[in-house]
Amino acid sequence: MNSVVLALTGVAMMILGYFLYSRFLGRRIYKLQESFVTPAHELSDGVDYVPTNKFVLWGHHFTSVAGAAPIVGPAIAVIWGWLPAFLWVTIGTVFFAGAHDLGALWASARHKGKSIGSLSGEYIGPRGRNLFLVIIFLVLLMVNAAFAVVISGLLTSTPTAVIPTWGAIVVALLIGQAIYRYKWNLAVVSVVGVVALYALILIGDQVPVVLPETILGLSATSFWIVVLFLYAGVASVLPVWMLLQPRDYINGLQLFIALGILYGAILISAPTLVAPAFNEAVPEGTPSLIPLLFVTIACGAISGFHGIVSSGTSSKQLNKETDARFVGYFGAVGEGLLALGAIIATTAGFRTVAEWEQVYSAFGQGGVGAFVEGGGAIVNSGLGIPAGLSATILATMAVLFAATTMDTGIRLQRFVVQEAASIMGVHINKLLATVIVLAIAMGLTFGAGADGAGGMLIWPLFGTTNQLLAGLTLSMIAVILLRKGRPVTPVLVPLLFLLTMSVYALIVQMGQFYAAENWLLLVLDVIILVAAVWVIFESAIAMSQAKKNPPELEDDERERASTRTRS
Repeated sequence: MNSVVLALTGVAMMILGYFLYSRFLGRRIYKLQESFVTPAHELSDGVDYVPTNKFVLWGHHFTSVAGAAPIVGPAIAVIWGWLPAFLWVTIGTVFFAGAHDLGALWASARHKGKSIGSLSGEYIGPRGRNLFLVIIFLVLLMVNAAFAVVISGLLTSTPTAVIPTWGAIVVALLIGQAIYRYKWNLAVVSVVGVVALYALILIGDQVPVVLPETILGLSATSFWIVVLFLYAGVASVLPVWMLLQPRDYINGLQLFIALGILYGAILISAPTLVAPAFNEAVPEGTPSLIPLLFVTIACGAISGFHGIVSSGTSSKQLNKETDARFVGYFGAVGEGLLALGAIIATTAGFRTVAEWEQVYSAFGQGGVGAFVEGGGAIVNSGLGIPAGLSATILATMAVLFAATTMDTGIRLQRFVVQEAASIMGVHINKLLATVIVLAIAMGLTFGAGADGAGGMLIWPLFGTTNQLLAGLTLSMIAVILLRKGRPVTPVLVPLLFLLTMSVYALIVQMGQFYAAENWLLLVLDVIILVAAVWVIFESAIAMSQAKKNPPELEDDERERASTRTRS
């Protein structure tokens, strides 16, 4: 099949989903109200609670949720063929991710910006909350440790991406000052910021930064990992307007332009999908498509990490409740477009089936490398951009996606540590909580050796745990909707599907880890499975009780009901 057909079909499905289905969710299910006073205004503190322009907040949200995973997951999953990956990404984005991300943002904003973990204590109970926090902590730990390794690997393998990666931080700091201190026009700031970032990419392409084999006794890769964690730690305690927001916003624009370059090259060069639609000759050792497809592609179809971001940082910056549709649902669409681009790059970016099969010789092969190689070839063919510069653009895009997610991930894990300490009656300030988070993440990353390989040790469980968290977040949203007497089917369908597939995958992986004598992953798998089953049981009870009780009303809903009664 010609890749243009796939691209146009997928993009059309997601755009229609935003204009039609998200409007239905916003009006009929979540009933977004422009007059509702959001936590950003009610609890404004200039650090975490900051009313934010919806376009700037979308940039933060989109780049925070769209890390390396929507590239890595699809790039691995195409080993089963491009058709299953395509269907899961498009249908998942429109009907699963949109309802999940928008719902988590709405639920948190309606409860003073509380995280999904905190809300679970209110709606499911203390046991459910504690187990919820365990799963959230593990997901964030996997993200922070693994993304540090992925980014360091890209900075080492593609040294032309070093200058634009770190230069983007300087640009973001200046952008933050321009928007909040000097009140520059957002359009002017956007143009200047994007031009500066692409200038850095051009400079980086000409001036690659190759580190020596050892620095301060560390390998180049290990050195980058340490620097990344130190940077993320500092970034996580700064006011969101100073670095996090402007970095994510300007990166979001740059990354969307990079996606435009990739899709533009696809339309012009119209490469053929050389990979099979459904691969019946998968390499030996490849697990079954069901349920592994639905956990291999997490980010890009639906991801529990999005719920953490929606309720952890984005809900605290929401200027108007109606902005949630653009920030939450369209943020999911942006990640779906990235995942679709990754599918096309890794199935149409190779000249022959033999070349593709050589890359996909075993399950787990491909990943970011296949995306950069295949996507670079398409951009070079379609737009005539030199192959080296094409690879730099895509590698920088992947690094910036992952880095912005890591920034937010450290901040969110700090919130979880503080919340867990509060439950135990201990107060921990943000600096100490950040040190604890960095110590645990770096301990895991370097625990298996000085090369940082430990960061990827628990990655095989990331997709499964992530999807499980998405299902549990949907169960939380379902309880809230039931208590309000609202329709719950748009949430209940993805909830049941995800919980079924993720629990099934946990059981399948348990057998794989036992056979491989991988005791660390086996123990973690059992812990996650027990916690999940327990939370599912508690959620089912909460949903049953919510359905029996009279509907609850928000303050604004009570006011409207009172007005109707008086009239």
